Amino acid sequence: QVQVAESGGGLVQAGGSLRLSCAASIASNNINAMGWYRQALGKQRQLVAIISSGGTTNYADSVKGRFTISRDNAKNTVYLQMNSLKPEDAAVYYCYVRAYYNNYLGQYWGQGTQVTVSS
Repeated sequence: QVQVAESGGGLVQAGGSLRLSCAASIASNNINAMGWYRQALGKQRQLVAIISSGGTTNYADSVKGRFTISRDNAKNTVYLQMNSLKPEDAAVYYCYVRAYYNNYLGQYWGQGTQVTVSS
């Protein structure tokens, strides 16, 4: 089974920055994509940003220009640099990994890390 572990959440004032990290327990050449979703209280989980094995990125419109996703293949790790945070960015952030494991392309999730933005 593929393990996914996030870190880096916390409390920050509006306008501040945080960096989230996520490591996957599988070799990077098995990883198809890595990314971040978030779920605010009472809302559905939504895509924040995703990066493919080839480096192609996709962002939610609400975070474009403020958040940057990057990947370190040597460490099987994905990062989310979040700048100019707004109160509406507050949510539980989940790391997402799409990878081949036992010849099956599966989707794997971290347990989530809380991001709180005070106004």
